[in-house]
Amino acid sequence: MSLRIVPAASTTTTTPVTLGAPSAPGVHDTLRHNLNLSAPAPKATGAPSTTSSHPLEARLTAWKQQQDDLKMSLLRRQFGIAEPVRRGMELAIVKNGEWRPAALGEGSAGLHRQVLEGRDCEIDWEDVYQGEPGRGMEFHAEMERRCQMEY
Repeated sequence: MSLRIVPAASTTTTTPVTLGAPSAPGVHDTLRHNLNLSAPAPKATGAPSTTSSHPLEARLTAWKQQQDDLKMSLLRRQFGIAEPVRRGMELAIVKNGEWRPAALGEGSAGLHRQVLEGRDCEIDWEDVYQGEPGRGMEFHAEMERRCQMEY
């Protein structure tokens, strides 16, 4: 494991040619292929699906992962294998055991996880903008569904 601080750039500069229509990815383009319809249209191609995320988002995700790997590598060099294993187990316990209702921001990371990762002082986009208000389920209805109390 190298002690790299900044992750390597992994952005692509080219886009592969696919058999789908350029305006609707995944939809068969009848004008380019299979004009006479004597054979059934081919199934979806094995081409990679396009993502609608900004390259900076992938770069920031790689940055966080690189920082976590560096931290665990330094802990292993200083304290041995027990410290990274213990921290990984604690993080797994918190990830698996934590449930938050939609009223409290269901998809966002909890405070326990942020403390274990060392990110409890950061303010993310999800901390400020939690989605549309009133869009989620009512708290009591969600608890009844979770406890299987639907009548």
